[in-house]
Amino acid sequence: MSAVLSASPATQKPKAPIPPRVVTFEGACDASGAVVRGDGSFTVADDEDNVIRVYDGKTGGRPVSTVDLSAGLELPAGKKKAPEADIEAATELPPLSFWLSSHGRKSSGKLDANRFRFFATRASEDGKTLVFEGKPYTRLLEDLLAAPQLAPFGLASASTRAPKEEGGLNIEGMTAMADGKTLLIGFRNPLPQGKALTVELLNPTELPQGKSARLGAARLLDLGGLGIRAISRWRGRYLFIGGPIAGEGTSRLFTWEGKAEQPSVVDGIDLTGFNPEAFATFEDKEEILLLSDDGSRLIDGVECKRLQEPSKKRFRGVWVRLPAKP
Repeated sequence: MSAVLSASPATQKPKAPIPPRVVTFEGACDASGAVVRGDGSFTVADDEDNVIRVYDGKTGGRPVSTVDLSAGLELPAGKKKAPEADIEAATELPPLSFWLSSHGRKSSGKLDANRFRFFATRASEDGKTLVFEGKPYTRLLEDLLAAPQLAPFGLASASTRAPKEEGGLNIEGMTAMADGKTLLIGFRNPLPQGKALTVELLNPTELPQGKSARLGAARLLDLGGLGIRAISRWRGRYLFIGGPIAGEGTSRLFTWEGKAEQPSVVDGIDLTGFNPEAFATFEDKEEILLLSDDGSRLIDGVECKRLQEPSKKRFRGVWVRLPAKP
């Protein structure tokens, strides 16, 4: 992966591209949703298990701490381990962190109710672990299918297809909005009219208490035919990672002020060879951290997610600097 700089004036010798700062995190492969902490660390989910891990964003390495959420997610007990909830997105409305599963089917197209989870956690009193706020909410897909503003986008049909099939259903992005109360949810699939679908969740704090979701405005955003892999809000603007619905191809980074239909592409950042699926965006840092889902990356000739030894698993993060607002 390389960072590409804008061209220098003809009278000057072009500067060499500045290589990105890559950090390796150990013990997991499939980084998905993440939430930053105030000490330069972040918590991150892995969509292949139900474990939340805390890492130092600067040094990487092994997780500072881990917590398995399987029991609190009310998943059926398996013979070896609990089934995965397929956690794909995360954000924060302090003091709560919110986590969202894909709400899609298995890759085979088989229905799996374990993937229908929206839940909230908070730090324990001693700050060493996470505790659930209320109970996991399992009816969000029903709410999405019943929302009249989403009716034109064919979600009922999409929900019957595999998540990476054209026209399937797969949610991978979520962030807190400017009002500090609402969450913005982003779909990787489907792509109505070739555009990425978003919808506002107006009452996220009520869902863990058992109340039904109230959904706000639905928008189509033009990401050049890409779906939403991750969303964050940083320094007054939204950041999107746009990626193909099925995984092949290169992702791109976008910024959005919240109004125009077409977010702006961030030029000068080449994500070739990198599979970003989450942000860790620290308000006090000049760079943002993109986290790569490296589950399919080969390690000693084996896909990372298929490695039997957890100590060999790893995913990459890359620190990038965004251009200043115009």
